[in-house]
Amino acid sequence: MVYTLARIIMFPLIRLWIKKVDGKENIPSDGHFIIAANHTSFLDDFTVAPIVIVRINKKVHMYCNDRFYKNKLSAAFLKWGECIPVSIETKNKETNRKALEMALTCLKKNEPIGIFPEGGRSYDGMLRAAKTGIAHLALLSKSRVLPVGIIGSHKVFPKGAMFPKLKRFSIKIGKPILLDKYYGKEKDKKVLKEVTDIVMKEIAALAGQEYRY
Repeated sequence: MVYTLARIIMFPLIRLWIKKVDGKENIPSDGHFIIAANHTSFLDDFTVAPIVIVRINKKVHMYCNDRFYKNKLSAAFLKWGECIPVSIETKNKETNRKALEMALTCLKKNEPIGIFPEGGRSYDGMLRAAKTGIAHLALLSKSRVLPVGIIGSHKVFPKGAMFPKLKRFSIKIGKPILLDKYYGKEKDKKVLKEVTDIVMKEIAALAGQEYRY
């Protein structure tokens, strides 16, 4: 059993803020997939991965902004969770090259990768334009993408809050997206944009929104 201590202590605590999770049956059991979700709160990082972990008993490696590794306490937690640091603000090429290598290695071991394609939180809950990194990784690794819509987490843990409020939010998990017809085209920018749009439109539908970028 992976993350035994977290299953006993942290995961049950997280459920206090989750009202409902739909679509858990859509999570592939083999682990060779990428979780793609919208991002509106710090709580997203702590809720999406545990749902998958409990369902298939595999480690989930979340992409995480490398600025959170500057604090020793948060860095220790992220390293324990085997998260993957990515450079978003400075776009450090070496950091992102290593992130891609780590993600590909994990997927080869059938351990899912978790990505927030927007690259950061949307504080008002509305979808933002996504980066094409999700498409590049999916095509390069020949992985399915599991779309996840998060509804209302920004109201539970809004920007500037020290602790989550006594509210709850919902999560909807869609069916895996197969992208096999695009394999081998991971260097084509138009294809990357098209694939990113496909993924984001699925996420938007699950979150009850429209993707207009």
